[in-house]
Amino acid sequence: MNAKSKVLIVDDTDLNIDILVDALEDRYSLYTALDGESALAQVKKNAPDIILLDVVMPGMSGYDVCMKLKSDPSTADIPVIFLTAMTDINDKARGFELGAVDYMVKPFAILEVQARLDVHLSLLNAKKALKQQNEILEMKVKERTQELSVTQSVIIEAMASLAETRDHETGDHVMRTRFYVQILAIHLESHPRFRDYLICLDPDDLGTAATLHDIGKVGVPDHILLKPGRLTPEEFEEIKKHTIYGHDILKRLVRRLPGNTFLKLADEIAWTHHEKWDGSGYPRGIKGDDIPVSGRLMAIADVYDAMISPRVYKGPMSSEDAMSFILSKAGSHFDPDAAAAFAELRDTFQFVASELTNDSMSEDVFENIETA
Repeated sequence: MNAKSKVLIVDDTDLNIDILVDALEDRYSLYTALDGESALAQVKKNAPDIILLDVVMPGMSGYDVCMKLKSDPSTADIPVIFLTAMTDINDKARGFELGAVDYMVKPFAILEVQARLDVHLSLLNAKKALKQQNEILEMKVKERTQELSVTQSVIIEAMASLAETRDHETGDHVMRTRFYVQILAIHLESHPRFRDYLICLDPDDLGTAATLHDIGKVGVPDHILLKPGRLTPEEFEEIKKHTIYGHDILKRLVRRLPGNTFLKLADEIAWTHHEKWDGSGYPRGIKGDDIPVSGRLMAIADVYDAMISPRVYKGPMSSEDAMSFILSKAGSHFDPDAAAAFAELRDTFQFVASELTNDSMSEDVFENIETA
């Protein structure tokens, strides 16, 4: 059985209250107040579904009570019906301006009071039902969005692992460079040269896109990709094509989803992370600001991690030496302002490099960076 709607009757005349109580008590759960202060106390103690409110009362008027109710977010949505002997159109207009839903003139007809209460309570219940439905829909949207986000992450991880299956040195490198790029992006968000680009991006999306920077290695022959030694000039020319292969893979996805910012970022990074500031990079030899910001940040992250990581043909370089090399190439290989940001973040880069190893691969590391 549904609970009765709660109606607060506020009137300074006992007779009016008695008439309303006698007429309405079988249909609603009623409680009363004889003045404005008592009415507000009642509302605070036990919020009604609707209020029948006299306008002219000693002390605080009904208008004053209504203003206080509407100014409080916790009571603003309670419908108020004014009851008054005033018939001037300006008085009615003022009541509606204050937020009342209706205005009845004394002496009132009980059937009219009942009918108007039923109408406004029905509207209130419909509003509550709509709000509840909207909340359910919002929850479903959030759940669906989360599901899609997880699905996207799984697909991205699967794509990134394609390169890793060909080159086992790639896995740790992918995760570390992801965080390097995120860190640089966050640090440069307020920089005048990078602000307009980075303000529109989520650093996490940029970092995730960076995990696909070497996806094009799936197109490099095994005898070159897995060669246990330095490459010949001809072999190096072949491995350089991984930037083109990666671009070819990702641009097809961009064509299918032209509005997907993440895929565009991934394509930018895969295609341009080996371009150099002075135009001597590959595959296109573009230079300066013609290189997308994402590619410039990835270039620093990629080179730094490659230098501090062991390879079959070389031992790892110290973090300090790798940093010195990158700074020496500011303005030639690397965007000078991005390299300066890298220098300011040297301790953070060292922290990520030491934490994200074969034995400790966790995204929780990123949460601890600020305390490093």
